[in-house]
Amino acid sequence: MSAQTLPARDSMHPEESMAAPLEDAATGAGQITVELAEDGIVEVTLPPNTAVRSPEAQAAAAVVRMIADGRRLPVLLKVTGVLSITDKARVTYTNAAEISACALLGESPVDRVIAHFLLRAKPDSIPGRFFTSEAEARDWLREHHRES
Repeated sequence: MSAQTLPARDSMHPEESMAAPLEDAATGAGQITVELAEDGIVEVTLPPNTAVRSPEAQAAAAVVRMIADGRRLPVLLKVTGVLSITDKARVTYTNAAEISACALLGESPVDRVIAHFLLRAKPDSIPGRFFTSEAEARDWLREHHRES
């Protein structure tokens, strides 16, 4: 199992921002984590009580690309407690060529709304669905994973 925690924008040096334009609003103290689980599913956990912006999304996408190393892998995107996601961050999360299938995991009605906001932007070629059960999400990802 490998994991990487990405610092919040406020703690990043300008050269570490992946050359993404900085957004006006603060991101909060949370951190996005990206981990390759033993079952081959890439887990991306968005920090609760934060607004996820493009620079953080781009940094997480870069880690997913590094983990994928040219393969297409299933992604479990945990959105529990996220306050909002910008349009630019949404495009980053939903247009990654390294994703074979994407399950979004949350608990509340707000999580469901955020997940469906993300799902509306994903290409038709990538299966995607919202879950409230991690076990069901993982089962679904294993069924829909098409590694290339």
